[in-house]
Amino acid sequence: MTTTSPSTPTSPTSPTTAPQSPSGRGPQPGAAVARIALVGDRSPHVKSHTRIPLLLEALEVREGLVLDACWIATADAAAEADAGTLARFDAVWVLPGSPYASEAGALAAVRVAREESIPFLGTCGGFQHALLEFARGVCGLEGAAHAENDPGAADPLIAPLSCSLVGHEGLVLAEPGSLAESVLGAERSLERYHCNYGPAPEHLPALTAHGLRLSGHDEDGQVRIVELPGHPFFLATLFQPELAGDGSRPHPVIRALAAAAAARAARRADGILTRLAATLAGTRSAG
Repeated sequence: MTTTSPSTPTSPTSPTTAPQSPSGRGPQPGAAVARIALVGDRSPHVKSHTRIPLLLEALEVREGLVLDACWIATADAAAEADAGTLARFDAVWVLPGSPYASEAGALAAVRVAREESIPFLGTCGGFQHALLEFARGVCGLEGAAHAENDPGAADPLIAPLSCSLVGHEGLVLAEPGSLAESVLGAERSLERYHCNYGPAPEHLPALTAHGLRLSGHDEDGQVRIVELPGHPFFLATLFQPELAGDGSRPHPVIRALAAAAAARAARRADGILTRLAATLAGTRSAG
């Protein structure tokens, strides 16, 4: 398990392999290490952020899923997207902590994951910005706004909740047959929140008309999970799975993202080996 910054000279185009732990637990020999972009403005005051090292360690020890995690500040994310750096990661996770320093950066991270079929998870603020990016980038709603970022917006897509969810814990009901249900392993789960903003219900039909699935709701019918059918793994939750338990047993949503990232890393490594073998075979033939 490693956590780096964008300046760390680790290339996401050259997958490394993880050794097996002496105890026999942890990664399998030769398993590719998945590179994951953690997009957010890292802060010791955001509990979800402080949980990340614990979660990465637990994923490695308990699940054998090794992630090389790279924090990318939202102020840098748009440039990383334009440079093609984000597209070379095995997963993108837009974390809680809004208002972000750069709305554009958060949206760029979501867009790259959506367009490049990179496993994506958005939690809390990441959920809100996943909806915002989909509204603007897919539905053509260029004026879609987030009230926290644009308090003067007349009709925001992401609006203040009628009742704050800061510190709230409540049931989430997953839609049968959805990715959310498959990941959670049940139709009902108890989840923790720390937010004051959510989607305005009157705007949701426009999103679903363009393919977004509202796959989880609270007991009052308010949307709490969305996913994108046809994408390898695109899931966003208004609740914060980072807050489940004490961090020693990663939430199923986080495990699922890690597994999707590992699968992508394995395919990438296989592709590199296949191309290398073809190159060597061609060299031998020429010789």
